[in-house]
Amino acid sequence: MSSYTISNTKLNHNRVFILQKSELEKRLDPFYYVPELVELEKKVLSKQPKKLRDYVKGIASGATPKTTEFEKYYSDEQNGIPFLRVQNLSPTGILEFEDCKYINEETHNGMLKRSQVSAGDLLVKITGVGRMAVASVAPENFEGNINQHVCVIKTGSKEISETLAAYLNSDIAEKLASRRSTGGTRPALDYPALLSIPIIEDKRILEITKRVVEKKKQNEAGAEKLLSSIDDYLLDELGINLPEPPENTLKNRMFQTTITSISSNRYDPFFHQAKFVDNIKAIENGKYPVKDLRVIISGELVKGKLPKSEDKEGNNSVIQINSINNNGTIYLDDLLTAKDIFTKQQKLQEGDVLVVITGATIGKIAQWKYKGEFYLGGDIAKFQTNALADNSFVFHFLRSAPMQTEIKRNVTGATNGHLSPDDIRSFPIPIPPPIKQSEIAKHISGIREQAQKLKDKTAEALKEASKEIEKILIGK
Repeated sequence: MSSYTISNTKLNHNRVFILQKSELEKRLDPFYYVPELVELEKKVLSKQPKKLRDYVKGIASGATPKTTEFEKYYSDEQNGIPFLRVQNLSPTGILEFEDCKYINEETHNGMLKRSQVSAGDLLVKITGVGRMAVASVAPENFEGNINQHVCVIKTGSKEISETLAAYLNSDIAEKLASRRSTGGTRPALDYPALLSIPIIEDKRILEITKRVVEKKKQNEAGAEKLLSSIDDYLLDELGINLPEPPENTLKNRMFQTTITSISSNRYDPFFHQAKFVDNIKAIENGKYPVKDLRVIISGELVKGKLPKSEDKEGNNSVIQINSINNNGTIYLDDLLTAKDIFTKQQKLQEGDVLVVITGATIGKIAQWKYKGEFYLGGDIAKFQTNALADNSFVFHFLRSAPMQTEIKRNVTGATNGHLSPDDIRSFPIPIPPPIKQSEIAKHISGIREQAQKLKDKTAEALKEASKEIEKILIGK
C-alpha cells in the first residue's frame, strides 16, 4: 500500500501531518508525533545520551497539607521549614524564596517525611501549565519540603544536580519533557516519562547558565534599588515623616497609658505600644486630610469564600492566599477550581484591592488587573474605592511601611492571626486631591515597570543562552 502525503505547502506541517501506522509507539495522541519534536529527539539520540534515570539515587514528590487547617500544618518564616512550590523553581537553576510558604516541623518530619529536600538535591517541576521540567538545585545547608507538583531527585552530588538542572532548563530538554507529558488543561510528567528524558552531558552548559545567574543578580540588585525608593517617594509626597525607632531596651519597651485612651480600643499592651501610636500620628500629621477606609469604600468590603471539599473541581477559578505574591501581583497558574458557589460580589473586578486577612501572609496587598472570570477565595477581602480615592493610590499606600505597621498592630490571634473587617475599615488613608492621587499612583507604577524591565533582561539572557546551548548540543 502506498504512503499518503500532504501536497499543500501552505499548511503548517507541525500542526497538520500524516503518521504511518508503523511509526506509532506507545502513545496515540498527536502531540507526541509532531514532526519538529520527533526530529529533535532523533538528533539528541544520535549523540548517544544517557537517560535521567541513570543519575537518580532516589526520587519523591510531596503533597499539599490542607490550608483550612493552617495551625496544624503551617508556620511562618522564622519558625517553619520552606515548603517549595512550582513558583519557587527558576530556569536559572537557582531557587527563588520571595513567595515561599512554610510548614511546621511536625508536618516536615511526619506527613511529608518522604519528600524532604536537602542541600544539593535536584528539584523538577512535574505538573502544571507552562514550561515542563523546570529545575533548580537546593543550596548549601538547606532543609525543606515540596508539594505534589514538584519532585525531589537525590543525585548524590551537587555538581551533578547543577549540571542536570542546566540541561533540563534548556529549550531542547523542555521540548523533550513536554513531548512526554500527558493531560490536557494540567499537563503532567509521571516518573517513567520524566526519567526517560535523554541527557546530553556537557560542562559548557553549566558555565553558560552560571553566566546568566550573574546577570540575574545584577539585574535584581538594580530592580531592588528602584523598588526600595518607592516608600521614600510616597511618604515625601504625602508629607509623612516617620519617627526614628527607639533603641530596643527594657526601658523603652515599658510604657504607661490612660483608661480614656484605651476605652474604645483593645486592652492588650501590644496594641498600645508607643511605636504604633507614633506611627498613626505621623500619618495624621501629613500634608493631607486622613479618612478611615470605610469612608472611601464603594459599596461593601467583600470577604471571599473557601470552597468545601464537595464544592471543588468546578469551572470557576479561585484566587487563594497562596496566589498573592509579595510584590502585589497575582499568580494565576495552578489555581483551585470550584463549582458555582460564589456571589456576584465575590467575582473579581478590574481595580479591586485585595487584602489577606488570615494566615502566615496576613497583610499582603494585591490589585486585580487581569482578564477573565475569577473569584475571591477564603481568607481574603476586597474592595473598590469611591470618588474620593483612586484604587491604585490606595493599593500603593496600603503596601507602604507605615500601613504595614498599622496592619501588624491590628492583627489578633496568636498562632493564626486575623484581621477583622472592622479593623480594615478603620485603616487611616490620606486623601490628596484626585489629580495628585493619580500622579502618585502613576509614578509608583512607572518605578515598578522599570524594575520589571530589569528583571525581564534575565529572561532575554536566558533566551540567548538557550540558543548557545542548542548550538553546542545539536550543532544548530
